[in-house]
Formats: sequence, C-alpha cells, structure tokens
Amino acid sequence: MVVLACVAVLQGRTTPKLGLDLAGGTTVTLTAKTEKGKNPPASQMNQAVKIMTQRVNGLGVSDAEVAKQGSNNIVVNVPGEGQGRVVSLIGTTAKLQFRQVFAVADGKPTTAGAAPAPSASPSKGKEKDKASPSPSASPSSSAASPSATPRGRALSQALTAPTPTPSGSGSPSATPSAAPSGLPTGSPQQPAPQQDYTGIDDKAVIKQFESLNCYTGDKRAPGSNDPNRKWVAACDQKEENGQVTKYILGPVRVLGENVDGASAMPPDAQQGQASWSVSLKFDGKGGRQFGDVTTEAYRAYQQNPSSPQSQIAIVLDGQVVSAPSINRGAITGGTASIDGPPDSFNQRYAADLANVLKYGALPLEFTQSSIDEVSSTLGADQLEGGLIAGAIGLGLVVLYCMLYYRGLGLVAVSSLIVASAITYVSVVILGEGMGFRLSLPHIIGLIVSIGITADSFIVYFERLRDELRAGRKLRSSVENAWKRARRTILVADAVTFLAALVLYFLAVGGVRGFAFAMGLTTLIDVIVVFFFTKPMVALLSRTEFFGRGHPLSGLDAKRLRRTTQNASGGPAARTTSQEV
Repeated sequence: MVVLACVAVLQGRTTPKLGLDLAGGTTVTLTAKTEKGKNPPASQMNQAVKIMTQRVNGLGVSDAEVAKQGSNNIVVNVPGEGQGRVVSLIGTTAKLQFRQVFAVADGKPTTAGAAPAPSASPSKGKEKDKASPSPSASPSSSAASPSATPRGRALSQALTAPTPTPSGSGSPSATPSAAPSGLPTGSPQQPAPQQDYTGIDDKAVIKQFESLNCYTGDKRAPGSNDPNRKWVAACDQKEENGQVTKYILGPVRVLGENVDGASAMPPDAQQGQASWSVSLKFDGKGGRQFGDVTTEAYRAYQQNPSSPQSQIAIVLDGQVVSAPSINRGAITGGTASIDGPPDSFNQRYAADLANVLKYGALPLEFTQSSIDEVSSTLGADQLEGGLIAGAIGLGLVVLYCMLYYRGLGLVAVSSLIVASAITYVSVVILGEGMGFRLSLPHIIGLIVSIGITADSFIVYFERLRDELRAGRKLRSSVENAWKRARRTILVADAVTFLAALVLYFLAVGGVRGFAFAMGLTTLIDVIVVFFFTKPMVALLSRTEFFGRGHPLSGLDAKRLRRTTQNASGGPAARTTSQEV
C-alpha cells in the first residue's frame, strides 16, 4: 500500500478521474460523407461504430460512449474536458497507402517548363539541381524527373530492412538512409528548373501537380485519398524548416488493409533513429507487394541515385507522412516503419497514429458536424448520494463486526480500511496510467464489494472460533483455522471474479463499469486477507489480551463453548482456562 501511495504521489495526482456522468466531457457528432448525400449502408455504419470503439479503448479512455444516431451520424461522448484531440483521432479515416514517387517539387504552384518559386525560407539555403534522368527505364518503374529527395525526411526514417542487404550496402539490418549519398543536408531541396515527367501518362495529374499549393488549405489534394486513382498529386503532411514538399505518386502498391499490426517505437540511437516511429507488420499479401515495390525502387536508385522513383511514399488520408529513398536493397521481411522530424513525430503522435492504424481504416469518411463541451449528466448530487450510501454500508459492517466479534472486530475494521485505501490508490493510478474514470456504476460496484470483502474475514474468524470451541490452544487454532478458511476464501473470490469477468466482456456501458469495480475489489480482497488479516491475527494471538481469552477479545473459549451448548439445549459444560 505504501508503494502504491508513493507512486500516486509521484504521478502528481491524489484524486480519481471522474467519468462522463460525474464530471461531464466532450460530445461530438460525426456525419458520414457519401456520394450525392445518400444514406450510407447500415453495415458500414455499424463497422465504423465498432472501429471507433476499439480506437477509444486503445487510447486508454474509460467510460466513453460511441453510438449511431439516425442513418448517417455517429455520436461520441468522451469524459473529461479538452478531449477534442481524442475525438478527432477516433473519427480519422486512417486510409493508408504505399505508392511509388514519380515527381517531387516544392509545395508552391509552378507552371510547366518554368522554374519553381523560390524557397519559403531563403535564409536557410541553397537551391540544388538534380542529375538527369536515368538513360533506361522500364514502363513499370520509369526513371522520373531529376528532382531530389526532400531533405526534410531524415529518412533512416520510414522503412526498416530486416533482411540482409546486397553487398556493399553496409550492415545487414541497416535502415535505408535519408537521401541518396552525396546530397547536402541543408534546407529542403528545390526542384530542377525543368521538371521531367517521364513515365507519367496522365496530363491532368501533371496540371494538378503544377498548380497545387501545399502551403494553404488542409494540404489534401483532390483525389489523393482515392485508392482507385492510378496517378495522384499529394502534399507532405507536415512542414519541416518552413517547407512543404509535393509529389506525383503512381498506383497504389500496398493498402492499409494489408497491415496486420502497428505499434509506437521509441528512438533508437544505434540505428540512427532520432524520432519516435510507428512499426508496421504486413500480412502475407502485403509483405509480397511491399517487397515488389521496394525492389523496383531500389532498381531505380541503382540506375540513378537522384531518381524520385527510388522513393516510396507512405500516404495517410491523402497526405504523405514520409517518402524514404530505398537505397540499401529491397525490403522483403514483411515489416516497415513510419517516422518523421523529431520535433513533430513525438511519442504522442506516434502512439496516436499506431492506434488508428492498428484497428484498420473506417469504411466511410466522416466530418465533424458539431463538437461541444458538456456538463455532467447526473451531477454532484448523485455522487454525494453514492458516497453517503457507501459510508452507511461501511458503518453497518463495522458496527456488526464490533458487536459480534468485539476485539477481533478491530482486525476486520483495520482490514476494511486497508482494502479501501488500496482501492482508492488503485483507482487514482489507473486514472493516470490508463485513463480510467470513476463513474456511478463503478461506485456501486465498490459499495457492493464492501460486503464481499467483509465476508472473507468472517469465514476466517468463524473457523478460528470453531477451533477454540473444540478446546484447542489459540496459537495452533490460528494456523489450523487459516488452512481450512483460505480454501473457502479463494473459491468464493474466484467465483466472484469469474462472474465479474464474464459480465465485463458480455455487457456494455455502465454494467461493464460495475463488473470492473467488482473484479478489482475481489483481487484486492485476496491480497488483504493473505497479507494483512491473517498476519495481524497471528500477531495479536501472541498478546496477553487475546492470548488469555479476555471476555472482550472475542476469543474467550469459555464463552464460546457455553454459548454453543446453551444454543443446543444441553447443559453447560465445565471449562478450563484457555492456554496460550
């Protein structure tokens, strides 16, 4: 208990977080976007509700509510103020695509055949022209323009190679480097005066690319999130050093639905990884497809190290998260990673991105129709009433223990106090570490558990008193009674815990909260009985007050025998003093 209390203090919080019904929260209405305003299929809406629920649970937010409203709306209620970030992550479409890059330029609008606009931060640097395109290129991986890999991708970044690399490429597990060798590390690279669109057979996307301005709007080019489009223009998701890069991307080579798992990974200095990253694991099909596209990108790099086709763009919801150059061999191990500049790709961003990718993309795109901060739905009166009810229940248990067990009742009361303290600290720590929030169903479960906890003490005390009635000494009775009682206590608590476990997984909403509280207090009951109640009784049995069987101790052998015999209608037996 002392350790838990210290942890709670170190975490800087001494009160539990409260749920939606006690402290209010954030309510957002998400509306599905469909063609011509038609209602989306009910199956897709139900799937969206399921994925959003998984996401909110994955973010560690307890007591959140996700429900369908009408035919095209989903209402999300998240407890606590300032939860706009959580809500926006829940509603993120999270459509992930891997596409090969075919052209790169600064994010400002340009005209065909003309030099691009100057850098957004001239003081940072120098425009760098690129080498000419590769003399030979296949239709499937044509050497594109001589544009450079933008420096903002310190891309030991986005792809990790678990398989041995070709000879001369360095360490077998080396990560592809940020940019082709020989490129400077100054400000982001500017495109060449004359852009080369070799291999791009869509004039419309070239026109869109040249007019695209990634410094305004939401950086989402029209059609960039459509996996059915062969060619798309897309912007970088984030600025770096005041610059944003834009791309022409080829057909989708791997879809996010072929990602089996995602997890946030901390920086790794040994691998040259300066920022947090998101590690991806592909399924069998995705691994093969990813191996194919990285093979083509590496072939393009060998032909022309400055070719944009040596890059693989990782596109999330129509924006490029990163676009590493594949310069150390094809990646056939079925894994990849996504990262970015350390100042923006931090732990929170990586954890949030991994969470939304882990459960798959939403089947529909949603817009926020409204977002509001709401007050508590039940208020402080209900919380006060619940606490009063808990105090009354606890008081009655204490009164019963003191009247019936007398001095031994002090052990029961002390055990209840210890159990309550551990429960309180556990709720505080769960709130800080996992986002657990205390709601009325939780409070009800905690109140009900008072009786369950007291029942364990009663089982042990009655076994002990039975031993004394049989004429055994107190110290031996303490151990014998414990051997008989602990099996009963474990079985009873196991049944209660299993019931809480089944209820938690089968129920929803407030009933799950009740089940969680009951399961938590059942585990705490076992800890308290084994590590506090029994040792305390053994310690008290060595004192003269309890060892000599004082009438107020609750362990007076004479009184126990007399009471038993009188209750059975027989004569009072002759008794002797209890020996220690």
